[in-house]
Formats: sequence, structure tokens, C-alpha cells
Amino acid sequence: MSSSKATYCLLLWILVGAHSFCDCHDFEIKQNHTATLVVNASDVARQQIPPTLFGIFFEEINHAGSGGLWAELVSNRGFEAGGLHAPSNIDPWSIVGNVNVINVSTGLTSCFERNKVALRMEVFCDGSSCPSGGVGIYNPGFWGMNVEQGKTYKVVLHVRSLASINVSVSLTSSDGSQVLATNNLIADASVVNHWTMLGFNLQAIGSNSNSRLQLTTTTKGVIWFDQVSVMPIDTYKGHGFRSDLMEMLVRLKPRFIRFPGGCFVEGEWLRNAFRWKETVGPWQERPGHFGDVWNYWTDDGLGYFEFLQLAEDLGAAPIWVINNGISHRDEVDPTSISPFVQEMLDSIEFARGAPDTTWGSIRAAMGHPEPFDLQYIAIGNEDCGKRNYLANYLKYYYALKGAYPDIQVISNCDGSSTPLDHPADLYDFHVYTSASTLFSMNQKFSTTSRHGPKAFVSEYAVTGVDAGKGSLKAALAEAAFLFGLEKNSDIVAMASYAPLFANINDKTWNPDAIVFNSSNVYGAPSYWMQTFFTESSGATLLDTKFQSNMSTPLVASAISWKNSQGDYVTIRIVNIGDDYVIAHLSIVGLDPTSVQLTGSKTTVLSSSSLMDENSLDYPHKVAPVTDSFVKKVPRWM
Repeated sequence: MSSSKATYCLLLWILVGAHSFCDCHDFEIKQNHTATLVVNASDVARQQIPPTLFGIFFEEINHAGSGGLWAELVSNRGFEAGGLHAPSNIDPWSIVGNVNVINVSTGLTSCFERNKVALRMEVFCDGSSCPSGGVGIYNPGFWGMNVEQGKTYKVVLHVRSLASINVSVSLTSSDGSQVLATNNLIADASVVNHWTMLGFNLQAIGSNSNSRLQLTTTTKGVIWFDQVSVMPIDTYKGHGFRSDLMEMLVRLKPRFIRFPGGCFVEGEWLRNAFRWKETVGPWQERPGHFGDVWNYWTDDGLGYFEFLQLAEDLGAAPIWVINNGISHRDEVDPTSISPFVQEMLDSIEFARGAPDTTWGSIRAAMGHPEPFDLQYIAIGNEDCGKRNYLANYLKYYYALKGAYPDIQVISNCDGSSTPLDHPADLYDFHVYTSASTLFSMNQKFSTTSRHGPKAFVSEYAVTGVDAGKGSLKAALAEAAFLFGLEKNSDIVAMASYAPLFANINDKTWNPDAIVFNSSNVYGAPSYWMQTFFTESSGATLLDTKFQSNMSTPLVASAISWKNSQGDYVTIRIVNIGDDYVIAHLSIVGLDPTSVQLTGSKTTVLSSSSLMDENSLDYPHKVAPVTDSFVKKVPRWM
């Protein structure tokens, strides 16, 4: 669209430390500087930004999925977390009632071939001889189940008994005193003398964010339980994703999602690596696995299929990171890598194959007969330089290109300074560093060769002292870094922050963009910073230049974009310094009458201290504040 034919609303986004950018009427100025930002909106100063530039990276870390985005409330639902042997550790399941009248153990008696462990509950009391309320087992979920009044929860469990059963299935408070929802499960021996799946809905009559599931009885006998699930029915689009966490992702408008890791893909040892074939098909038949890098069990309810569904629900391109036969501690020799290569090819057939193909038929049986739009595959994670990486990579690359030449292949090796010595469509670039270093990396890709593969900055964040648990200072430096990626988006194709999620009860890594517990969620300043870039992907980058003789760390970026409501120019300014700056704004290359101040906005991300953070108690201590443009913006030039 010609700039002379559009009427633009102006959106000014200001990211500042300790109110260091201001209108002089707002603050008492101790020391101030003046700068002029010139935005050139003429056609000759425009650059198209790739439509995929900003997205998200999901890794199963900090209980991001298991006990997080995946809405399953039961932890260790198949009793497999203690290993594939019996007796097994059934944590966090515990006994309800007096241990003298109940015995709980595990055995390899399940009907599911890939997860044989089941729980055996033997009750010695009967009727009135049992404690009030009966005896049984309970599961507290992931640091408490969030049960909300009026909401409905789908319960599924597998049971077996040689006698008739009468089991009370309840959602209660953490001590069992408050019953929030309950149902009596009554079945004749003829129904349950072999493994039987039973299911029903529970509607909560009360609320408690620290609830548990109880299975209790007052009937003497033996009952076996396996694969016990409780899911809220109001998951996002009915696909099993926790709605409030999905809303946080939707706000980011991600153009891609990289999954499932990260180190989670590799495993500390290959025996604990993510193996996609074990995560598809009916959830009851998935064996689950121990993520030995981040040290917790996952039932793999959030599996390969669900990740592809997640990408589709977000309207984001899936970027599938596959294991390339390398973990942190062991590697497959190139002469033996063929089965791993075939596993990759099978995964593509699962995603893209017709419903009558071997793996496409499994996808179709899971309710998705149409293929998923899988166009990117990363071969390994942070494995460049390991003994077998290059030799293994080449076997993957040529097999992949031979079968699916349209798929973009991502190498683990950094090509930003030295050209790659192997073929690739993109290369992975990770950076975790201090605020000052990342701020200075605003020009990182300015000198990168414009020939060869493009960069995928799949993991970036300020870490260490500057970051704390998620500081404003970190967010400002990251924003400046993203300005540089925008300006170099001819050679940088995609970028995503890491890590994305953290359950506050298991924060293995700090900082994280989105933090939650069973019932609440907040975004770190780095999360809110990313909302300033939601319209960048596919937008037009405008040339910006500061005219100033000051040394204050000040950077800016401007884009033009449009949606169904109109045309916009968005200008973003970052000041990470301590000095106040009075900024004047000059836009050239546009007819002055084409800028409409009515409806224009200014949004500020700031706080009283650079090290301010958000928390569950103060979720919006550092969050964007929006006002009308004419009230807040300094004068025009």
C-alpha cells in the first residue's frame, strides 16, 4: 500500500528503567537529556520483516507441561513414576485412613503392555468397622488440584476386582475435610473381574485451589487401579490445554512454536530421551518417561500429537526438534544411526502422511485425519561440536531432503560469525547473558554474511544477577536485542525467548516468561516485553535514527502494519539508563494529514526500580500501561 493513501494511527511503546523516559510534566527532573528520534516512513526506507520472525519455544522444564499447560490434574496417573519394576514408588499417591486396615502395593498386573505397573489396594475392614469416610488412596496432583465451584471435571479410571465394588470418587480439600464433588462408583463383579475403564463427570459444589482426588471404600476386599485421570472439561478448544495459560500464549500471537526442547529432547542419557512413538496413541497406553535432565516424571499426556495440535490451535508453525542419537552423556555412532533416522522419517509421516499411511493412520485415529503443516525440523539441540554430531547430522539431512525436500532443516551449529561447513536451511543461535552484553548485541547480526543459511535465535534471555527471577532490567535489554533482530531480519528468520513456562513449585531455571501455580498465573517483565512485538512478524520495518550527543543507552525501532481495523505505525523506544530523556519525535516520508491522533496510543513498560519483578502476589507490578497518545507523548517536531 502506498503510504500516501493510508491514514495511520500512531502507537508509541516505551520501555524504560525507573521512569527514565518522560514528559517533563510528569517527574521532577534531576538530570535530563534531550533526543530526537527521526522515523523515515518513505518507501525507500522500508524493509519487509519475515512473517515468522517472533514465536515461542516450549520445553518440558519447570513442570511447564506436566503440571502446567497440560491440564491433567493427577500426578503419576499410571503409577509408573517409580520405574517399570514392582514394588514401585507411587509418589505422590498416599493412603487415606488407618494403615492397619489397608495395604497398598504395586505389581506388574496392568492390561497395558507398555505400562505394566498397577496399584493393588487391599481393605481389611468392612462397613462400620471401617473409619468414618472409609479408607483408600488420594492424589494431591501437582502441588494441589485447582477445583472451582460450578466447573465440571471428567474422571476416568481403570479398575479390576474379583468382587463387587463400591468406591467413593471425590474431589476434596487437602485434608479431606471439605468435599467439593463426589460420585459412588458401584459395579458388579461380572463387570470388573477383568480390567474395565469407567468414567463420569464430577461437578464441583465448592472451590479450593489445594484439592486432591480420593478413592475410598468401606467394603472389604482387593481392588486394582490403573491409569486414573481427572481433567477439567473447559480446556482450550477441548484439546486438553489449560485455558488461562493458553490465553497467555495467545496474547503473544506467536508465528511458530519450537518443541519439545531443549535438553528434554536429548536426555542426560539416551534411555531417558523424548521418544515420540511412545507419546502417541491412547493416553492410557503411553508408558511415560523420566526426564532426567530436569529430574521429574512425565506421563507424556502432552505428546508429539498434542504439540502439533498446540501449534495448530495457536496458528503457529510447528518446529519439531528431533533427537539425533545424542544425549548429554552418550552418543550413537554414525554407523548405527539408521534406526534413529527412520524414526525421524516416521514422525514426518505421522504429521503429514495421508490417513491410509502407516503413521498417518494413527494420527487420523487420534481425531486428526487432515495432515499437520510441518515445515521445519531441527536436528538435535545444542549438539554441535560433539563427537558424532556432524556425521549423524549429514545422514539425517540427506535422508530428510530426499524424502521431503520442502522441509526446512535447522543445524545446531552457529553460522553467525563463521560460515557453516555443511548444508542447512537455518542455523540455531542461543544466547543467555547479562543485560549489558545482550543490550550491546543489538548489532550482533549486522556483520553476518548475507549468503548462506539464516539464523534461528531459538533461545535468548538475560540471566544471572541482572535477571533475578525476572526483572525489568532483563526485559529492557532483551527488547533492545530484538530491535537488532528486526533490523537484521533479512538474515534472522525467527526468534524465541526461553524458558517459556515455570510452575512456581519447581523453578529449576530462572528467569521464565510465564509463572504459575495450580490456580494463578503472571507474566514476567520479559513476557510483557514480548507483547510489544506481536505485530512485528510480517510488518514493514521503518528506518529510525536518534539525533543526540548523550551517552544514555537509548535504542528504537518502528514498523508499519495493518489489520481489519486500520493502518498503524508503531514506534518503540528503550532506555535502560538511569538518566531521564525528553524525546522529540519526527516522522518523515508521510503526509502529516495521514497520521490520525484520535485513537493513537502510548504504552509504557516501566517501574520504580530496574530490578523490580512480578509475583503471584503482585502480578502487575511491572506491566504495560496504556493511555491516549496526546496525553503522554512529548511534543512533535
